[in-house]
Amino acid sequence: MPHLSLNTAVGPLTLFEEDDAIVALEWGRAPEGEETPLLTKARDQVLDYFDRKLTQWDLPLNPRGDAFQRAVWDAMCRIPFGSVRTYGEIARDLSSAARAVGGACGRNPIPIIIPCHRVIGANGRLTGYSGGAGLETKRALLFLEGYYADELPLH
Repeated sequence: MPHLSLNTAVGPLTLFEEDDAIVALEWGRAPEGEETPLLTKARDQVLDYFDRKLTQWDLPLNPRGDAFQRAVWDAMCRIPFGSVRTYGEIARDLSSAARAVGGACGRNPIPIIIPCHRVIGANGRLTGYSGGAGLETKRALLFLEGYYADELPLH
């Protein structure tokens, strides 16, 4: 599978492409991969995001998941840069439960681009983040977007 690794403010990341779409973004470096035009575009957008030059992604995505997970990921993609929603708010929109939304967030195969870091707990609590250094990475991504998560309690 074509992939491309890059260094970012939250550590090394690797982007994966399949069938002309981004299918995964993982923390860490992968062995030398095949660079494609889409991976180059994705790398450039990720770097622009970390340089605060990009606030909206323009990439074809095809995350693997069931219908509910995909609905949650679609809802996350609609959260504007620098904004947050709670698990409960997304759950209400999907006629589901906050815990189920949290489970889908935790299975997000394309973090940062599908912005699961923009989903917070009730009462503004920072909860659950499976990437990088966990909640500190979530806080750093929100701070990068101008959302001052250092004022929010950790769960």
